[in-house]
Amino acid sequence: MPTGIVLQARPDAANVVDDVVSQARRAYDIGVRQIWVAQQVDHDAIALAGLVGAAVPGLGVGTSVVPINPRHPLIVASLAQTAQAASHGNFSLGLGLGAHEPERRAFGKTWPNTVDRLREHLTVLRAIIDDGAVDFTGNELTARPDWPVAVPGGRPFPVYVAAMGPKALRVTGELADGTLPYLAGPRTLGEFIRPTIAKAAADAGRPSPQIIAAVPVIVTDDVDAGRARAAEILSFYETIPSYQKVIAREGIDSAVELAAIGPVETVVRKTKSYLDAGATDVTVSGIDRSADLEPLWEVAAAL
Repeated sequence: MPTGIVLQARPDAANVVDDVVSQARRAYDIGVRQIWVAQQVDHDAIALAGLVGAAVPGLGVGTSVVPINPRHPLIVASLAQTAQAASHGNFSLGLGLGAHEPERRAFGKTWPNTVDRLREHLTVLRAIIDDGAVDFTGNELTARPDWPVAVPGGRPFPVYVAAMGPKALRVTGELADGTLPYLAGPRTLGEFIRPTIAKAAADAGRPSPQIIAAVPVIVTDDVDAGRARAAEILSFYETIPSYQKVIAREGIDSAVELAAIGPVETVVRKTKSYLDAGATDVTVSGIDRSADLEPLWEVAAAL
């Protein structure tokens, strides 16, 4: 998989689909060969990735990431297969475990037993991807549809999980194709994430998993201003327990220390440190949506 970028609509976009497709075409012309779309509560990331894949032939598209809650894996599977068909085989499904407090605010509830739900969610997806059918009853989820679940042109597609804790990494190694960690620094990648997920995959008889590290980036000549802006935006993640743990594991005090900030050459060098530490690839994730985007794409094309 080539180095990718997280693509977001510009804040002043009149039409999110037109804007993201236009950005994707320009990024492809510069040399980017993989884009990722994040899921919040506005656009649908899987649908948008499929539209981009259909509009820009040859461009890899994926989600980074779609939370598993409150989505049922049958719905996720139908969306993902449709996006895979639209992109003619260039779609990757990235899933996240979510976070209780944002879920409580958005949906009015939280979902306990996170790792168990992840296992059952992936079990349903694995059956659909591998067999084109599913008959599953678990403690958290049931998937026993009376209708076909296979979409012509929609299988197979790779599944990645933004797993960073030991239990989630083991489930991901057993059932998915790799992990999409964010704010997991080089030390954490090399000493913890890579050996944990690799052992789980090997024990399950699965291929060596991909580790696609999303690196927060600001391309700027004013490093001090870039760090201040990064600290402001990344502070949100420092309130979420799963990110608190991964930042602490790196042995640093602030998420901003994980960001690649500076001119293109500096950012490329810092980003490569993630590859040297054990990531199989990286994704350039722009921190500031209002900044000029093309330098980010130049970083991805240079890696």
